[in-house]
Amino acid sequence: MKEYKVIGKSIRRLDAWEKSAGTGTFTTDIYLPGMLFGKVLRSPYPHARIKKIDTTKAEQLPGVEAVLCYKNSTRVIFNTSATMTTTVPPMKPVLDQYIFDNVVRYVGDEVAAVAAVNEKIAVQALELIEVEYEPLSAVYDAKQAMTSDALEIHSDCPAGKNIPGEIIHLEMGNLEQGFNESDLIFEEEFKLPIVKQVQMETQAAVAQVSIDGSITVYSTTQTPHPSAQILAHIFQLPVSKVRVLNPPYLGGGFGVRIGLSGKAEAIATELAMKTGKPVKVVYDRKEDFIASDTRHGGYVTVKLGLKNDGVFHALELKANLNTGAYCSFGVEAAGVLGAMGLSVYRIPHQVYHGHSTYTNCTPAGAMRGFGNPQAMFPIESVVDMAAERLGMDAKELRLKNIIKPGDKWVLPYPCKSSGLPECIEKGAREIGWNNRGKLNKPGDKIRRGIGMGVGTHVSNSWPFCVDFSNALVTIKSDGTIKVASGVVDMGTGTKTSLAQIAAETVGVYDMSKVSVTLADTESTPFEIGSHASRSCYTAGQAVYLAAQDARSQVLEYAADYLKERMEYLDIKDGVIYSGNEARISLAELTEYAHLHNKQFLGVGKVVPSNAPPWEAHFAEVEVDTETGQVRVIKLVAAHDVGKAIHPVIVEGQLEGGLVQGMGYALSEEIRYNDKGKQLHDGIHKYMLPTAEDIPEIKVILVEPHDPSGPYGAKGVGETSLVPTAPAITNAIYDAIGIRFKEIPVTEEKVFKALYK
Repeated sequence: MKEYKVIGKSIRRLDAWEKSAGTGTFTTDIYLPGMLFGKVLRSPYPHARIKKIDTTKAEQLPGVEAVLCYKNSTRVIFNTSATMTTTVPPMKPVLDQYIFDNVVRYVGDEVAAVAAVNEKIAVQALELIEVEYEPLSAVYDAKQAMTSDALEIHSDCPAGKNIPGEIIHLEMGNLEQGFNESDLIFEEEFKLPIVKQVQMETQAAVAQVSIDGSITVYSTTQTPHPSAQILAHIFQLPVSKVRVLNPPYLGGGFGVRIGLSGKAEAIATELAMKTGKPVKVVYDRKEDFIASDTRHGGYVTVKLGLKNDGVFHALELKANLNTGAYCSFGVEAAGVLGAMGLSVYRIPHQVYHGHSTYTNCTPAGAMRGFGNPQAMFPIESVVDMAAERLGMDAKELRLKNIIKPGDKWVLPYPCKSSGLPECIEKGAREIGWNNRGKLNKPGDKIRRGIGMGVGTHVSNSWPFCVDFSNALVTIKSDGTIKVASGVVDMGTGTKTSLAQIAAETVGVYDMSKVSVTLADTESTPFEIGSHASRSCYTAGQAVYLAAQDARSQVLEYAADYLKERMEYLDIKDGVIYSGNEARISLAELTEYAHLHNKQFLGVGKVVPSNAPPWEAHFAEVEVDTETGQVRVIKLVAAHDVGKAIHPVIVEGQLEGGLVQGMGYALSEEIRYNDKGKQLHDGIHKYMLPTAEDIPEIKVILVEPHDPSGPYGAKGVGETSLVPTAPAITNAIYDAIGIRFKEIPVTEEKVFKALYK
């Protein structure tokens, strides 16, 4: 295996000093001369028609410079998610939102907005807006929203009542034949919660309109270029007139702002256009909870047919997800649920039939894992049930049936590599799998159990939507490297990883000589953004190609300058070699070239393939049979990551995702009361795992080379919570013999199950 100088090394992150010193700039830190502050009036009703709205008193309040509502705002329909710009024809994106409308569809929906000289006055102005509502019937459950007596939340639903977009159908083999030939059939329905990303920085935007009508928006978006396209559509401007950028840091994302950040960018821009002054809109934490996208809850049914020897033969997967009041990523999340759910096991006959459904809940969109955790909790629960019925070890049953490279599967790209068998074996050894079923004695009040779950994911969003990357790598006149890419670093270390790829490829190993510009539509080429676990894999490949291009230009120029054949030359540690002889430093050559009218600018353009990452998670838990409390003792995550460009960054991604997966399994959910109000609307109410809940965590990196990624790398970010919940619930079953088909598995649910 080739020994790299920078790749695979856990170098100091490029953003380490600024962030540790607290000097990094985020959107909420932006202040511009003359800036106004925007605040939003939100609906107290889950579904209502605005009969009358009077903004006169608010407009007359000293310090107020603009008040917007549906009567005086832009009336262009759009979708806040990036799918509006990335949906592949002949499919069409679902457009179902206005900045403000005369119908509100969930508690928190936008009614009006105010721009004032300070936040205090803006809040006072909201209280002066007089609104008369006509309440309409509301529905909060995805099944109930499809019944005959449910009111239509949106009228234009060609796929069925309250079903946005289309119903996703995936099929391989003959399902009826598969079940007829099966010896055992398991069919179970599972219920999934609505959960929140709870990223550190809330939704925010600062918009400024220039004299020529062009717009600059500092934003918390994960997708600057698609967001610029969305804003250009809303305000009927050329995309070239809209600049969107991070400033440069972003306080987490986890999918909540793939596209606009709630409606922060649109509202700030409309207020800025109205006043002629910069406007800043920042969601407070309650607004972030109730008025920005959540993870989809809903229902998933698994029907698995298998032979007596444990060979899986047929799988039917059905999903009805709660997409809330507006579609956002509703169509795509349902599609990924099916695509990923059918792609873990080698099953000749399989069908997926799924969709999202409108309800009067907060809109659901993208969240880390994007539909995949909703698939794997049900599937991996049923696999464990099948193993028990067959009397087989659950690990061995999985090893018997997992996809292998070259197997036929439902996805439109090949599986070229898989380290899943190695992940399973290494993870099992670390958790002590051989002790499963042997941890308890009769009469133990604290019972222990071990469980596992496996999964896969994607390394980009192709072929489910538009996905391509561009990058520029410039070798400057002093021999340093400048990388420009439109992806975002949400705290995931993307800036550092891309710099490592460029440095290794060019041959400059001093990382102080590499700088990176990200996430600015004015200074970076088009890029669909940071999501779908694609930043290192896809943007990294574009950077790799751009760096190769720049390197080739340097070597071609050096060959002429040194009177050498190009194939004899190499760049190592910033020096150009001929064989083993150092001939000239890169800095000397680029300075000479600069003075002789030569610039080295590499361009990288890639429409990527897709490399499936693989993961096996294991959990050991304790269950207190007197109180119902579940405590996770240890989590093991063995991941096929291709090549880990920066191992510590990869491990950090996986550790963070494991904690999110633990919350998904045991504590996190947003419930609604009978009036449609979110009962969990802040961190003080929403049961996130805290430092006291974090168990021992062991991350195992498995690195089979994948030929399609930069230096063999695959996507990582989302894989970290795909099978965590079933690993934990399967461990709970091992401990107390009770199968939970609804998460989160709270203490209350366990207690009731133990004593019903």
